[in-house]
Amino acid sequence: MAATLEKSADYKVLRRLQPVLQFARQSQGECLRVIVLDTETTGLDHASDKIIELAMLQVDVDRATGLPVGDVQVYDGLEDPGIVISAEIQAITGISNEMVSGQSLDLARITQLLQGVDLVIAHNAAFDRPFCEARLPAFAKLSWACSFAEIDWKKEGHGSSKLEYLALEKGWFYEAHRAEVDCHALLAVLAETLPSSQHSGLARLVAQSRVSSYRLQANQAPFETKDLLKARGYRWNAEQRVWQIRLDDETQLASEYEWLKASVYGGRPARVLVEKMSPTIKYSHRAGEMSMAQI
Repeated sequence: MAATLEKSADYKVLRRLQPVLQFARQSQGECLRVIVLDTETTGLDHASDKIIELAMLQVDVDRATGLPVGDVQVYDGLEDPGIVISAEIQAITGISNEMVSGQSLDLARITQLLQGVDLVIAHNAAFDRPFCEARLPAFAKLSWACSFAEIDWKKEGHGSSKLEYLALEKGWFYEAHRAEVDCHALLAVLAETLPSSQHSGLARLVAQSRVSSYRLQANQAPFETKDLLKARGYRWNAEQRVWQIRLDDETQLASEYEWLKASVYGGRPARVLVEKMSPTIKYSHRAGEMSMAQI
């Protein structure tokens, strides 16, 4: 019945996502060891909230093809946060206070899986990384990539960058918001070829993991340019009272200098603050290398 429906342009068939624990394809050269990671937590603040579930997939990625190869090592653990899980979080995650009672993450197993890892990938690394580093300092020594921020899903023809939506567009459904199945869904999505770039999402993230990213602040930008900055992708930092943007590499940084000078500062010389973030700093709450740039 599903095959018959697929032959018609009037129907789209969705299939339950089947986790892959072994990729039969052979590597064509050097491989990169990757962790695909997801957390469920008691809330949004890593300083006061806690991890209640951590899942990790360890897999090798062929540098030549950008595709996963070989066996997938899996870890999924619950942890008692020591505080009450709110009804709202229970509804989102399906994790109750009873489920985590007396549970602890297997830190020895997690540490073992992190050995020899070149890159950690999460779909919202700016959220997951601070929680992971607070729980296990070894995460701070690794390079991280974010499949949410570092892939332009809109440019690739997708209407949303939410993981569940991306999976649905590939024809898969799954029970979202449990850490392990979210990891399997992310790995499946990233192993697919991006329509515009014509390489896998994994290949994109591996390439980005070799370079530093930048946070650029438009210091003393005229008030009347706020709409221009917002449309460009800048976000308002209320604490520092400045518009800022994250840029993937030096090429984007140089291009942004030119745009700022022409569109925001009216061609006048200006000094802007730049934060250089290495892959081991990206998405953490630790500061990168700060400098002022004359544009």
